[in-house]
Amino acid sequence: MKILAFDTSTEWCSVALDLDGTLSSRAVLAGQRHSEWLLPMVQELLAEAGLVLTQLDALAIGQGPGSFTGLRIACGAAQGLAFGANLPVVPVITLEAMAAQALADSEFDGAVVCVDARMNEVYAAVYAKAPAGLAAQVAPGLFAPSAAPLPVAAGRYLGCGSGFAAYAEPLATRYGDRLAELRPERYPHAEWIARLAADKWRAGQAVVAEAVEPLYIRDKVALKTCERA
Repeated sequence: MKILAFDTSTEWCSVALDLDGTLSSRAVLAGQRHSEWLLPMVQELLAEAGLVLTQLDALAIGQGPGSFTGLRIACGAAQGLAFGANLPVVPVITLEAMAAQALADSEFDGAVVCVDARMNEVYAAVYAKAPAGLAAQVAPGLFAPSAAPLPVAAGRYLGCGSGFAAYAEPLATRYGDRLAELRPERYPHAEWIARLAADKWRAGQAVVAEAVEPLYIRDKVALKTCERA
């Protein structure tokens, strides 16, 4: 199986190529320059592997939640590349990819993922290890830090994502001693999007190019003047 994955949902831009379980990847702190970095990184990985797009089985993207602009860039790039090469696309939730990375080969039972959503909110979800991979205890949503989702089953959980740095105090109050470890430096990476996408592709969860949509969750990105008071 050959899957090309990319993620532009945060300030990082990452691309990964999964060739039958062998992964190669690139990642750069792109800031606001994802559109400049993404396609050259894709071309570089394909050239190194001696492949063209039409030789792939599928594309995969981090569909969100995350930066509105970043999600639109990923969606637009996936649609253009997939349509031109007649490839299916596998959307992967960014928070699930972060949890999969954090829980891989670890002793933890689950992960609380919190990503800074700005405006004093976080995108968050709770995942636990399951026989078939990961199970979502709490689906991705938008929360005030003081109301971030709690694990619903016993076990050792870790917390990961930029929310734990941006809202350290309210999240510490919210979780108390429920989290055994914090990893605020974690961000979605295309390698883990590719890993999850392989299983989702086998399970028939790929979509045609024109059906690819970002998972925004929030429906507004700015506060009105009266709301800032």
